Amino acid sequence: MNAKSLVQGLSYAGKADGKRQTYYVFEGKGYFLVLSFSKTKPHAGNFNIVEAEGVEYVRSRFAGAKAVTVNEVVAKGKRTRHIPSPLAALNILYVLAALGDLSVDARRAGPKLYFNFKRGRA
Repeated sequence: MNAKSLVQGLSYAGKADGKRQTYYVFEGKGYFLVLSFSKTKPHAGNFNIVEAEGVEYVRSRFAGAKAVTVNEVVAKGKRTRHIPSPLAALNILYVLAALGDLSVDARRAGPKLYFNFKRGRA
C-alpha cells in the first residue's frame, strides 16, 4: 500500500477513548486508519492500518460479549490471518469502539482494558 492510496478517499468514522489516549478512526476502501497524537511531542503521533475483514471477523465472533480483553481476541483469532498480533487486536477493538459496536468498560481498574460488545448489527 502506498501513501497516496492510503489517504485517498478517507472518511472520519469516529473516535475511541483508551486509558491514556484518544484514537481517531478513518475509514478507507477495505481498511481503517487509526491515528493517535503524542502527548509529549507536539505535532507528532502514530497511525496503524486495520483491515476491514479483521474488524468484521471480531464483530461477528464477539457480538454481545462482555468484559472482552485483547488476549481473548488474539486467542480466538490465532488460527486466522485477521489478527496477526496483540497490537492489531487492540486497534480492531478501537475501530469497533469508534463505530459504536462496543464500549470500553470504565468500571474496571488496572492496566487492562475490557470491552463490552453490543448485540449483532442490524
